[in-house]
Amino acid sequence: MADIGTKRIKRSEEITSQYFALLDKHLDDLVKGRAMEMMELNEIAAELFVSHKHLTDTIRQTMGAHPCHFYDQKIIEKAKQLLQETNASIAHIAITLTYDPSNFSKFFKKYVKLTPDQWRKNNLPG
Repeated sequence: MADIGTKRIKRSEEITSQYFALLDKHLDDLVKGRAMEMMELNEIAAELFVSHKHLTDTIRQTMGAHPCHFYDQKIIEKAKQLLQETNASIAHIAITLTYDPSNFSKFFKKYVKLTPDQWRKNNLPG
């Protein structure tokens, strides 16, 4: 019986790891122009060969929050990276990440408590 539990835990950790790796790859693909649309959670689940419900349950179990929470966090991380490492306009960054620029600013401010422009000014190197 212990082996079944261990395998289940290991499979949950494997799905979680694959989920985060797929998010990173997908955001990189968006930035590099290899993808043009943000993947939906059901598409991510299909890529991982699990159901939407199983992916959601697994991420909640292993990480304590819904997969969308972590997806949003990864988008914010990528946006911060682009704001800091490029001279791209905020509108261009928004479009790259498949957002309407005004919605992107609202989304960014919801998580960071600053607009993308404010964050960039506060986090420029040097």
